[in-house]
Amino acid sequence: MRHTIKKVDRWSALKISLCFYVCEMAVLVTAVAFLWLIADGFGIIGSVEKFIGDLLSSKDFKFLSAGMLRGTILVALVLVAIQVVATVLACAFYNLFAELFGGVEITVIQEDAPGKR
Repeated sequence: MRHTIKKVDRWSALKISLCFYVCEMAVLVTAVAFLWLIADGFGIIGSVEKFIGDLLSSKDFKFLSAGMLRGTILVALVLVAIQVVATVLACAFYNLFAELFGGVEITVIQEDAPGKR
C-alpha cells in the first residue's frame, strides 16, 4: 500500500512536541541535579569554587545551589518553548511545501502473520 502524507495537524504537533520536550526537560534537569550532587559529594564543586575564588581574588566565593537549580529550570523552560515553536513552524512549512509538491509518500507492506494463510 502506498500512502501520502499531505497535511500534519499543527494542534496535534503542538501537543505531542510539548509533551516530548517537557519530558526531555524533566530528564535533563534531574540528570543535572544528580550530577551536581555527585560532584558535590566528591568535593569537585568546592575545588571549582576555590579556583574561581582565586581567579577573582575572592575568599568567600560560593555557588548558590538552589539559585543555580532555579536558573537551570528557567533556561530549560525557555528552551522547551523555543523547541515547541520551532516544531510547529516546521509543521506549518511542511504543510505549505506538501501542498506545493505533493507531500511525503510512504510505502507500507503488510505481511501475513505466521501460521495464517
